Amino acid sequence: MGLKKFALALAVVIAVLAWFAFGPCLRSDLVAARPVSGSRILSRNLRLARLGLRGGRRYALHRARRTFASAERREELNTEFQLRTAEDVTAELGNMKGAMMKIGQMASYLDTGLPQHVRQTMASLQHDAPPMAPELAAEEIRRELGVGPDQLFLEWDEVPIASASIGQVHRAITQDGRAVAVKIQYPGVADAVASDLGNAGWIFGALASLFPGVDPEPIVAEIKDRLYEELDYRNEAENQRHFHRYFDGHPFISVPAVVDELSTARVLTTDLAVGSRFSDVVDWPEEERNLAAETLFRFSFGAIYRLHAFNGDPHPGNYLFNRGGKVSFLDFGLVKRFEPADTILFENLIREMVVNRDAAAFRKIVEDAGILDPDAPFDDATVAEYFSYYYQYVMTDGPLTFDADYAAGGVQHLFDTGGPYGELMKRLNVPPSFVVIQRITLGLMGLFAQLQATGNWQRIAKELWPFTSASPSTPMGEEIRAWRRSIGGDEHGI
Repeated sequence: MGLKKFALALAVVIAVLAWFAFGPCLRSDLVAARPVSGSRILSRNLRLARLGLRGGRRYALHRARRTFASAERREELNTEFQLRTAEDVTAELGNMKGAMMKIGQMASYLDTGLPQHVRQTMASLQHDAPPMAPELAAEEIRRELGVGPDQLFLEWDEVPIASASIGQVHRAITQDGRAVAVKIQYPGVADAVASDLGNAGWIFGALASLFPGVDPEPIVAEIKDRLYEELDYRNEAENQRHFHRYFDGHPFISVPAVVDELSTARVLTTDLAVGSRFSDVVDWPEEERNLAAETLFRFSFGAIYRLHAFNGDPHPGNYLFNRGGKVSFLDFGLVKRFEPADTILFENLIREMVVNRDAAAFRKIVEDAGILDPDAPFDDATVAEYFSYYYQYVMTDGPLTFDADYAAGGVQHLFDTGGPYGELMKRLNVPPSFVVIQRITLGLMGLFAQLQATGNWQRIAKELWPFTSASPSTPMGEEIRAWRRSIGGDEHGI
């Protein structure tokens, strides 16, 4: 990757970090947690400021070194600069936890132009962030469940198997011999999230200056609602029960059961899932990668219509994979529940864009949903052409392979106001129900690109859409239908 392209990609990440660091704080009293101290906010913002300054100094020194280097040496210097910067960002965000760490997680799997070695460096944020000390984890168990883990469990592994933005996960065996995963929330993480999101309004205010049609307040409110919900593990437990009931016994999709008596607002205990991480799956044979992607596709998009709920956190640390397309889904903190009107809107948009190919009807729906001003001076074809990017993978009845260009193009298509659709983009708004959808769309496309996943996504999607409910198009679909019939369920379910 050229230095200019890397610098542009890095600038996107640094810009978001800078917005969080220097934006004026909004009220953060929506958090049902301890008050956020001014010193904690100042400390986190100063750490981000120092991170930005270090990056700026390193870049200036790097440019000076390149001036007198040979072409071969310049490539070496580029790689060295990229890795050192990524390592610095990863270490800082990994220690900060909260919403800031989520930015780093997204940067590691959204293909925004970051080179492979940089994304691999930042990928540790997906499940291997610096954990809290064993003594602190034990104290949190004691505070929430009354006794320490050594008394509560038959066996307790004090070394976490995963650690991420809000909590870390330990293996344990219950007194009755049940293998479980115990997720413990980091103490003080509610304060950290409140500190980070306190500046969210400033970020989206800046975006609104680029996209004048965007009303930032509903977007900020939606993101805050979803992230604050993640802080209450009782909410996550209810979400997970909802998904577990639907998929219990499913031949490809596994959602671990919640152990109610060992779960609280800050501790969540579930059955232990086992499998390979996403970083291993990218090296699996093509057939296995395609099966893994098909399962992710069916789960992520099918749940909108069959469960009227959407798991909106697609980062790779939330999945464990086994051969044959079997996937365990682990994190249900960020779940969006949809009203019937929401899913009907999604269906109508798909019907007119993909099935009927009616640009005028599609535009009318977009206007009625408040996405585009009815007076916007663009013809129907231009509007449909812009939005068609987000439907491309289901527009063709034939095999389609996701690659890095497709994934990177999604981010560019969303933010490139200087491109051919720049004026149209400035007139667009984003309804709250679309905020989480956009994240899974971009995130999942990024994962599929890393898998080089190939499939006839239109035919699979038609199995999932209620207004088509097509017959199975793949062996996986056939097996799912047979299982659904065996339990007396809807054969067109996921």
